[in-house]
Amino acid sequence: MSVLDSDPNTLATIIGDPGFDEAQVAAAAFLARYNGRTLVAYRYDLRTFFQWAADVGLTVLEAKRPHIELYRTAMEQRSLAPSAIDRRLSTVCGFYRFAHIDGRVSANPAQYVRRPKVHPSEGRGLDRRELGTFLFTAERFDKCHAALAVLLGLNGLRVSEACGTNIEDLAFTQGHRTLRIMGKGSKPAVIPLVPRAARTIDLAVGERSEGPILRRKDGTRLDRRTAHRWVRSIGKQAGLNAVYPHMLRSAFIVAALDAGVPLRDVQIAARHADPRTTTVYDRRRENFDRHAAYVVVAFVAGG
Repeated sequence: MSVLDSDPNTLATIIGDPGFDEAQVAAAAFLARYNGRTLVAYRYDLRTFFQWAADVGLTVLEAKRPHIELYRTAMEQRSLAPSAIDRRLSTVCGFYRFAHIDGRVSANPAQYVRRPKVHPSEGRGLDRRELGTFLFTAERFDKCHAALAVLLGLNGLRVSEACGTNIEDLAFTQGHRTLRIMGKGSKPAVIPLVPRAARTIDLAVGERSEGPILRRKDGTRLDRRTAHRWVRSIGKQAGLNAVYPHMLRSAFIVAALDAGVPLRDVQIAARHADPRTTTVYDRRRENFDRHAAYVVVAFVAGG
């Protein structure tokens, strides 16, 4: 039995069960801080690391920095993407950091391991015109497709947040139409709805007074898989390349930055815990209108 292979267990049960060794208890203590998709991802990363350690005969809590370097090398030899290697090393580093805090290891062996250089994605998202085309096309599908589109593209919600919205959480707050959502990491948030978004959502809700805002054709709550399929269908109908939900959130963030919204305000709107995350979107912008080349040529010609 393993913490990393079984269904989530309470930390108290794991600590009191002699069937779990010290490394598994350390893993449970680390994973207890997370839930949802983050928990799933971190459990997978730790399971992969624990399996590698078992294959090479390494006791997890006796690892030193060279062992983690070897783990990185093993992943590179498997031709994993730098971003995947960086994420897995980040998880391992977090595991050992808390194992150190809890007194299970004397130091974090992963702290100074060389990490691969991960360049910001060069994949182009939707520009202002394409986002407008997408929203217009969604309105021609049906009311629920349109509501999903405005929540993702005009409010920058994550697809899981949009799928989890409820009619009961619509309200008026300080003169604004608002929607209470459950954000990443089970953090509640209240977001304002611009008139276009509020009107579109009202059409999707109709005469209903409770339940999910977004529903599938069978009346059940919209799920992530169906939401992805809806977004792809809208994008195809709009004549755009393959579109997926996070591209709409990215388009919202980039459009806000292009419109001159201060970085701090964009961070708050996107609900990024770290401003560096918002800065990544700022670096990805292809804002040719303000490119230095135009300033230079005008300066040289004027001289």
